[in-house]
Amino acid sequence: MNGAEAIIQVFCDSGIEVCFANPGTSEMHMVAAIDGQPKMRAVLGLFEGVVTGAADGYGRMADKPAATLLHLGAGLGNGLANLHNARRAYSPVVNIVGDHATYHLEYDAPLTSDIAGVAAPMSNWVATSKSPDDLAKQGAKAIEAAMTYPGQVATIIAPANHAWDECKSPAKPAKPTIPKTVSKSTVEKAANAFSQSGNTALFLGSRALREDALVQAGRIAAATGARLLCETFQTRLQRGAGRVALERLPYFGEMAADYIKDFDRIIFVGAKPPVSFFAYPGKPSFIAAEHTKLQILADVHCDAENALTRLADALDAPAEPSNIQAPMIPPTEPGRLTAAGVGSVVAELMPKNAIISDEAATSGLALFPLTAGAAKHDWLNLTGGAIGQGLPVGVGAAIACPERKVICLQADGSAMYTVQALWTMARENLDVTTVILNNSSYAILNIELARVGVSNPGPKALSMLDLSNPTLDWVALSEGQGVPAVRAETAEDFHKALKDALAHKGPRLVEAIIPPPGG
Repeated sequence: MNGAEAIIQVFCDSGIEVCFANPGTSEMHMVAAIDGQPKMRAVLGLFEGVVTGAADGYGRMADKPAATLLHLGAGLGNGLANLHNARRAYSPVVNIVGDHATYHLEYDAPLTSDIAGVAAPMSNWVATSKSPDDLAKQGAKAIEAAMTYPGQVATIIAPANHAWDECKSPAKPAKPTIPKTVSKSTVEKAANAFSQSGNTALFLGSRALREDALVQAGRIAAATGARLLCETFQTRLQRGAGRVALERLPYFGEMAADYIKDFDRIIFVGAKPPVSFFAYPGKPSFIAAEHTKLQILADVHCDAENALTRLADALDAPAEPSNIQAPMIPPTEPGRLTAAGVGSVVAELMPKNAIISDEAATSGLALFPLTAGAAKHDWLNLTGGAIGQGLPVGVGAAIACPERKVICLQADGSAMYTVQALWTMARENLDVTTVILNNSSYAILNIELARVGVSNPGPKALSMLDLSNPTLDWVALSEGQGVPAVRAETAEDFHKALKDALAHKGPRLVEAIIPPPGG
């Protein structure tokens, strides 16, 4: 058994079943090892950002890591944006990055680079193997690091000769990790806060947004009248009719500050106190009011459901939660298609237990509230702000949950960052329906241009935010990669197109033509 075979064996023994890959010469022994391992599924991505984004989506839905296989520092660098998103999502991901053979490094071949330096900013854990035996042992440690609650990005660097040389001492499987729990005194302090006068909110993020944890939050709301808020961009929110409903913090900083200014205290579970997404001239970065008391019940690394359950019990909360979302399908305005029209149709047609990958950008501001009362579903968001996540996350989610329909709500501009994900959807015959919201613009940047104080942008500035010259043809782009596609310009056409797409098992794309900003 060589080092590559040993590390793939320990991955399989530790429960890792999928490797998203874009390999090169230095990873060929890893490729051969995966080929010889029947327990490991190999999924090819045509760009490393698809590979890392798919691993993120898989980790969010499977609650365990997939592996990625990347080629040297340059290949890792191509995947960093979606590793940034994965790290911000606290997704479990294990990267294997091949390197030159140790004796080849001194010659400074063209692809030589500081791989550890490239990996460090977007990884929670980084190691380089020291021998073929150490390669598999570091692999087990990487899995343990990735599985640290609620999840981490771990990167192991594998010199080529460690992969092809003999491994004399196979590694033991990774050990299960146990999440931290909050102390009794922390729970008591939070319970005491609810006995004080004033308005209180529970602010939830990460694993606190799963259905069982939300039931506990709803019990607390039933006992205390506390409002339930959540992060603007959630890793995985389980929502829909019959589940505990939350209020989503607005995106823009001043709107978010106004939204929470009347709370006397905010108690955080699985989330940090919110800050403005960007800095703006003359506007504050920290958005909580000075009079508001901020209290952390459980940080993101503590078991959120455990903390909420213990707090609910300490408050003698009723068994049944409040804030249950009622079924609600908003009406669709006929005629010209708009973002609101897309949201209404998606809410109506969404199948039960769908997984939504949302990178709709400005259009998503309408889609999210309109789908609140749809059938039960999971909503996956752009956690780190690095665009190009939506389609790859849909790939990973579909592989993690093949029995569930995945719907990608995707803005046209950000879709072009990782458009190759469509090819992987076709190759793997994934049950993903993609809706491209095509407004031929980087619409969010038109808004941000004004918000930073540029009041009279000229044609050169506006041209950098415009996608209409030439106009992207998403039907052609999709069908060229093997995904059947159709274009819709009216609400009626979109309803028919989406209904047909969802009725098929396998990848489909609907291009929804909506007005540009101000159009």
